[in-house]
Amino acid sequence: MSADTPRRIIVLRHARADWPNQVSDHDRPLADRGRGQASDAGRWLADSRVNPDHVLCSTALRTRETWKLVAHELPKRPRKTVYEDRVYEAQPGQLIEVIQETPDDHHDLLLIGHNPGVLGLTQVLAGDEGDVEALNRLRLNGFPPAAVAVLSLDGPWKLVEPGVARLDSYFMPQD
Repeated sequence: MSADTPRRIIVLRHARADWPNQVSDHDRPLADRGRGQASDAGRWLADSRVNPDHVLCSTALRTRETWKLVAHELPKRPRKTVYEDRVYEAQPGQLIEVIQETPDDHHDLLLIGHNPGVLGLTQVLAGDEGDVEALNRLRLNGFPPAAVAVLSLDGPWKLVEPGVARLDSYFMPQD
């Protein structure tokens, strides 16, 4: 695959998390409702024929649990999954730096993280470019738990920067 091959960034916010007593934010598990949301997001990805070949997942428990449930719904596993500390509590600029390190032989990157970073990343990368309905739904709803944005871009990962992508689709599970 050349560096000019079209690529996709699939941005996924972790599903609804629980707030148990005496647990750090990093160690919060998914709530029962969140498990259903994560499975719904995975089914939507599979039905949309979005199958990532590279995954960058925050090390937080709720993101790892979300990924496990999403992965179970996909028709095939990605070639590589990286649990990345830098995705936890990251701002859009930090997420872009992590994305830029993706090897160019990967076409579809799934990033599983947290708000407000994932919303900001999607907004910064796409701006006003993309499917009008998806852009309007993103503006109206933000990035609730288990929401997914699929962005497309051209060129190598190392050149990912604000404004280079188009928002192709947006999903949020029904509660």
